[in-house]
Amino acid sequence: MVRNIRLTIAYDGTEFSGWQVQNNARTVQGDIEEALGRMHGHPVRIQGAGRTDSGVHASGQVGNFFSDLDSIDPRRWHIALNSYLPPDVRALAGCEAPETFNAKNSARQRVYRYYLYTGIVGPPHLRLYCWKIRRRPDLRALNALASVFLGEHEFTTFAAAGDVSRSKVRRVDTACFFPEGPFICFKVAASSFVWKMVRSILGTILEYEQKAESPAALAEALRARDRSRAGMSAPARGLFLERVKYDG
Repeated sequence: MVRNIRLTIAYDGTEFSGWQVQNNARTVQGDIEEALGRMHGHPVRIQGAGRTDSGVHASGQVGNFFSDLDSIDPRRWHIALNSYLPPDVRALAGCEAPETFNAKNSARQRVYRYYLYTGIVGPPHLRLYCWKIRRRPDLRALNALASVFLGEHEFTTFAAAGDVSRSKVRRVDTACFFPEGPFICFKVAASSFVWKMVRSILGTILEYEQKAESPAALAEALRARDRSRAGMSAPARGLFLERVKYDG
């Protein structure tokens, strides 16, 4: 009997060239498929909800694959798989999903968090999981700028040059900054994202806040559909795919 297995997956993206399988590069999908192949005795493909970039982390990625192994309880698939995975990738939970479930196409919302560390000296054990900036930005100004992105917009301005999306229209449901421990956290949730959109938005917001530019000026840049109007992109190391939401 073939079953559709759904997994919640976490990984430290530092040593990976992103999620998606690539030739001659280590990827999260590649490591998981190699482990699944060893378990099944034949190739098994896993579909991920989000194609995180090189260096981006995940605490709540979702993937699904079809398995003809009937000896493993679907609720224990994550435990079985972890014994074949390297220590920087872990399946956190598993279950059997309906045959029609697809981790990417069934997703209704993807939630990311980005961690900023403000201070003169950053703790070395956090250096791979946040972006250290040497100032304390104004949270009120950051949130006023972030509100520009709420709703449905065309995001050509904030798409990487190599983005191949046929449409760059996306709906952003959440975009806000708040303190969390020693960090300022940027949380953004959307139906989906164009390539490197979160990092481009964050870098631009910080640039506009530092220059005391208005939300109206940022809204004009968004409407311009001109990549040159965006600021620098934030580095990958502070970004986490936190959660993927589905109907029900």
